[in-house]
Amino acid sequence: MGTPYLNSRLQDFTSTIFAEMSALAVQTGAVNLGQGFPDTDGPEEIREAAVQAIRDGRNQYPPGPGIPELRTAIAEHQRRFYGLTFDPDTEVLVTAGATEAIAAALLALCETGDEVVSFQPYYDSYAAGIAMAGAHRRLVTLRPPDYHFDPDELRAAVTNRTRLLLLNTPHNPTGKVFTAAELALIAELAIERDLIVVTDEVYEHMTYDGVPHIPLATLSGMRERTITISSAGKTFSFTGWKIGWVCATPELLAAVRTAKQFLTFVNGAPFQPAIAVGLGLPDAFYTDLAVSLEGKRNRLCAGLAAAGFEVYRPAGTYFVSTDVLPLGYDDGVSFCRDLPHRCGVVAVPNVVFYDDKAAGASLVRFAFCKRDEVLDEAATRLATLRHP
Repeated sequence: MGTPYLNSRLQDFTSTIFAEMSALAVQTGAVNLGQGFPDTDGPEEIREAAVQAIRDGRNQYPPGPGIPELRTAIAEHQRRFYGLTFDPDTEVLVTAGATEAIAAALLALCETGDEVVSFQPYYDSYAAGIAMAGAHRRLVTLRPPDYHFDPDELRAAVTNRTRLLLLNTPHNPTGKVFTAAELALIAELAIERDLIVVTDEVYEHMTYDGVPHIPLATLSGMRERTITISSAGKTFSFTGWKIGWVCATPELLAAVRTAKQFLTFVNGAPFQPAIAVGLGLPDAFYTDLAVSLEGKRNRLCAGLAAAGFEVYRPAGTYFVSTDVLPLGYDDGVSFCRDLPHRCGVVAVPNVVFYDDKAAGASLVRFAFCKRDEVLDEAATRLATLRHP
């Protein structure tokens, strides 16, 4: 029995593991390392800019594409960090977070029966967005420990029905940052098969060990066929504000904007000028963000390794994936349901991010975007798994 009245395309998406795990955290008083949101707020100057915008009366519908100063700030951000030039009036669109931007792109570009090629594991909204668009997903598996993919598998996934390729780098949940060589292969395939590529780059400023984030749009021939998506929530630690954006050619942007205007119409009026302020912060802010999170990654990875996990050290994002086989589990879902009761920590099983359930069966994801004392408490509790 499915959910009454719900259309068949969405029957597989009625609940999420995040809700279940967060409820377990509340019930057990566990440290919640399941969901990827920070436990501290972002820069004071951005918060104050939002407060000032509210006081200044910027509380009604903003312009459909987003306020001019934010679109200009987004365009300047792309130029400043990547040398990409976008016209803020015709090539930049403000959205209700990256999730809406991805959904709008899929709804705008896919016909019923089209195929979307992406990688698994995948952020859970991708599958739902593809289903809502009436399209079908074809997945290429990223394999630990370095989460590489087989180029032949990627080529085989593209058929005559493929409409677009959906790429997430830095990648959630694995923490993989796609390399220049991997991106070149993707670009070559996209050009050869005349594909549009939608890129989710929300973790663009969170890469470690000197690993660079390379936007696909910077590669030769890709500026005109890439829809670049990012957001402010992760970079500035205001995940609840839901301010995202799209950068693309005027033709691609017009298509996405057509779908977006009938989703949320507009959003976040007083938050838009505040994020414009944030995007203009000095380079030191972005450097410090990555340095801080790299330290947190190291802290949690050390604690997980000491507790007996096999740890796949991420090159980016908020997340570290682990294998629980060394702890006597071959089922990450069972492990995550037991973990709050065993030692008072919540994680998320990676299998929910796979269509091929066997590929992710024993993998578990932890979030390290938390205060150091929270990570240390989690490590202390996890240590009891090996030394009860």
